[in-house]
Amino acid sequence: MKDYKILLVDDDIDFVFIQKAILEKEGYKVVTAGDKFEGFAKARAEKPDLAILDVMMNTDQEGYEMAREMRKDPEFEKLPIIMLTSVDSITGINLKEMAKDPKWLPVNSFLEKPVQPQTLLAEVKRLLGK
Repeated sequence: MKDYKILLVDDDIDFVFIQKAILEKEGYKVVTAGDKFEGFAKARAEKPDLAILDVMMNTDQEGYEMAREMRKDPEFEKLPIIMLTSVDSITGINLKEMAKDPKWLPVNSFLEKPVQPQTLLAEVKRLLGK
């Protein structure tokens, strides 16, 4: 069985610690980054099978920007991306509806924080084809 590698990009250290533990318990290798610049560097070096991105990091739209830039890069254009954020509850904007427009929000899945571990794991498995 393939050892899947997941890139987790989020600036909340506690959140990263918990999600990494959950994913590693299921056998995934998890590479973490605190912003899109570090995220791209880790993505290029580590070649992940899936990326999980927060939206609001150094800027309010950094995760959106990273997802769009990944889709324009031939190396990552087909990489499954999960957007995992609490921006809906903070801003009142319904990103699930906006995520249906791949030009605006080019991700494969959108999950809202706080996310139940079984929900995140099910989505990771689905996108990795497990």
